[in-house]
Amino acid sequence: MSDSTEPSGYPPAPDRGDAPDALEPPSEGVQADGPQDSPPSLPSEPPAPPVVDVTDLDWAAVREAAAPAAVRARLRAAVERIERLLDQPDGMGMLFDDQRADPNDRAIAVRDLDASRPLWFVGDLHGDLLALEASIALIRREASAPPRVVFLGDLFDDGGHGLEVLVRVFEIVAHDPGATCVIAGNHDEALAFDAGRFTASVSPSDFTDFLNAHLEDEWIRRAGLAAIRLFERAPRALFLPDGLFVAHAGIPLADLHDDLRQRDDWNDVRVLQDFAWTRAHHRARRKIPNRMSRGSQFGHEDLSAFCRLSAELGRPVRRMVRGHDHEEERYAMPAAYAANPLLTTVALSRRLSRETFGPDVRVPTMARWVEGTLPQVHRLHVPEHMVREAYAADLATDEQDEPPAPGADGGVTEADGPALGDDT
Repeated sequence: MSDSTEPSGYPPAPDRGDAPDALEPPSEGVQADGPQDSPPSLPSEPPAPPVVDVTDLDWAAVREAAAPAAVRARLRAAVERIERLLDQPDGMGMLFDDQRADPNDRAIAVRDLDASRPLWFVGDLHGDLLALEASIALIRREASAPPRVVFLGDLFDDGGHGLEVLVRVFEIVAHDPGATCVIAGNHDEALAFDAGRFTASVSPSDFTDFLNAHLEDEWIRRAGLAAIRLFERAPRALFLPDGLFVAHAGIPLADLHDDLRQRDDWNDVRVLQDFAWTRAHHRARRKIPNRMSRGSQFGHEDLSAFCRLSAELGRPVRRMVRGHDHEEERYAMPAAYAANPLLTTVALSRRLSRETFGPDVRVPTMARWVEGTLPQVHRLHVPEHMVREAYAADLATDEQDEPPAPGADGGVTEADGPALGDDT
């Protein structure tokens, strides 16, 4: 069954160390925790909605849907459909595209949001096809109206089934672009193509290695190229009208605030980079920006300062949902962020090889938008044996093995895969 547990205020999340995600490690030793001016007091936020433990999905159906060979058999059809969308002269028509200030706007101020339709946030997947299919199953089951979903980025790298996750996201987008938003994470925007090869400015980058190992496969190569085009135009941040700020990683750090105040340019390349790269510290009040590292950190007073700045510039922010940090519990709502609450959610059912500690099998999470407060966390209790079966190689060796090469029929069928709103 699905059980709701009422938290006391903001449920404390275990404090785990930062998991390095970029070529540059997160900055340490720059915490500014001395006497500082306190921000003006703000009205208290509503308590976070109760966390929901989901145990009763049709797990056999989820496991069947998460069969990599079946997904890869739909590769060609998925690539052709997403390419047609990408080639549309008026844009792809994805969720919130109609609210961009201009076609190149990557920091979208959402003016209107239909509260009658469910809106879900799915965090980092990193090739976790099983967690993705579990998320889709819950979205379908809970749909009281046509659902919408925001993917918070980082679809691939770190082993797993990066190509298959990409194919499934292509299918979901193509089925109903207006119900799907894909925010670019740091791994997504780091993917590029140069001089006939794929490149990446992030580590690990095993998905790039996989693409380069299959350059002769037309449909794998075209999938990689379509991904680059999708992420080039994908938003980096959303400002929702109820004060919820949405990004893969973080906020513009304090050294950019004066420029933002003077120029009101949310698409400054440095601002967009911070949306996709910066990390949240669970306890620090403020962190000194470290521009030697794209993964520099922010503290709870930094988030509050950003909220005040956003309000000055006509984009009021009260709270934030993000992915990026691979919490051991797969979600976190740090108590220090009570003034302006912060939710981190990631959809990872397994321990990644660069996560040194903790159990092999985890409980992936996703979150549902609740107007006026933090999104509601849903913990997907995928049966442990399914996770171990799906990621046996990764969990047994801690190596990021390349996905198996396509079979003789891989990538040539025209069959459509199940989309987000489908019942089958």
